[in-house]
Amino acid sequence: MHSQPIRIVKSRFLTSATHIANAPAPSASEIVFLGRSNVGKSSLINALLGAPLAKSSSTPGKTQLINFFESIWQRHDDSLPLHFIDLPGFGYAKVSKILKQQWEQNLLDFLLKRRSIKLFLHLIDARHIDLHIDREVGEFLRNVCKEDQQILCLYTKADKLKSNELHALKQKLARLQPPSYICSTQAKTSKIPSLESLRAAIVQFVLGENNAF
Repeated sequence: MHSQPIRIVKSRFLTSATHIANAPAPSASEIVFLGRSNVGKSSLINALLGAPLAKSSSTPGKTQLINFFESIWQRHDDSLPLHFIDLPGFGYAKVSKILKQQWEQNLLDFLLKRRSIKLFLHLIDARHIDLHIDREVGEFLRNVCKEDQQILCLYTKADKLKSNELHALKQKLARLQPPSYICSTQAKTSKIPSLESLRAAIVQFVLGENNAF
């Protein structure tokens, strides 16, 4: 994939919501981040936005808010307004059964009815790529994804893999659908794609230009 130079014009926290009824009115293409608690979601969002805006909870799975971030990216002479949506991490929440059911219903309603979502980013820990909960989320996304929406799997914390493990992961992902991308906010090797190339991939998916991905 040919990387396009992208400049971050500005990024800011927009607002939080508990369900679609009190979410802000759509005003830009939206990118949703989903992932298990402790998968590195906040770190990746902050790295992509170029600002420490997303906060990690000290208690994994505790945050139940849908957080919205506004960013403007520039590619060549094109200004691209994007909204990043950080969903609560799944897998570790210690809440009552009734509250958990309500929480899951709110998120389901949001994902099904929010037509301004253009890209689902499913974050998966590169060290644990075949967990049952991630397979369930992947299947769910394939079922809810509409024709004008895309799914991209992001394998995080790739810098923690040994060289042979990274090579094996790349070979495996080359055969899988939906498209996948290896990433890390701490990468110091050219074997792991840069954040700049990930931004370019995100733009291509949002704009429907990902045929060469």
